[in-house]
Amino acid sequence: MSSLYGKLDPRNIPTYSIGDAAKYLRIPAATIRSWTVGRKYPKADGAGFFAPLIPIPDRKPKLLSFTNMVEVHVLRAIRQHHNVDLGKVRKALDYIENTLPVVHPLAHAEFRTDGVDLFIERYGELINASSAGQTQLKDSLQAHLERIEPDDSGLAIKLYPFTRTHEESNPRIVVIAPRIAFGRLIIEGTGIPTSVLAERYRAGDSMDDLAEDYRCDRIKVEEAIRCELLPNAA
Repeated sequence: MSSLYGKLDPRNIPTYSIGDAAKYLRIPAATIRSWTVGRKYPKADGAGFFAPLIPIPDRKPKLLSFTNMVEVHVLRAIRQHHNVDLGKVRKALDYIENTLPVVHPLAHAEFRTDGVDLFIERYGELINASSAGQTQLKDSLQAHLERIEPDDSGLAIKLYPFTRTHEESNPRIVVIAPRIAFGRLIIEGTGIPTSVLAERYRAGDSMDDLAEDYRCDRIKVEEAIRCELLPNAA
């Protein structure tokens, strides 16, 4: 595996375009770009720049690694709360990075065990959030963290992205695993890329034909194709 990826950890290889991330994570591309690339904004004396919350490799085209995808997925939990001051989110994230002795804390199991409470505490102080608001945020973070599977070192190795609007109704049928199918979205427990199933479905193959050809449950084939045919996040 190491020789296949040039002795690099496949989790840290820039692989996903911002459009890919928007599609897989169901987050607007403009939001992901702002979080990972930054954006300019108007000021009275000219233009300011919002620095990215999640640093990605400085290269063109701009690509995210699997670890970056996990970090964006976790930040999505914070974004769901309205009137979020991203400057204060940044301060809370900086606090976590300086407190937890791990690289990429949002993608690490230690964030689940210790970091969530630390983040909630600091975030609540910064925005003067009510206890009810902090509980809501914690519940949202936990729901997102439950979609991440870590390896023995604690770093994320699988991500089960949300495929449906209501978090509680999301099955774990499709997964992103950087060491399988080069990180493409696949059906869990197989190496079958969802994009391949969708291409064949568009070409006229029926769900039943695909299920038989790939020896896969029809329900899983349906979910995989549904994920691919969802409109891209705007």
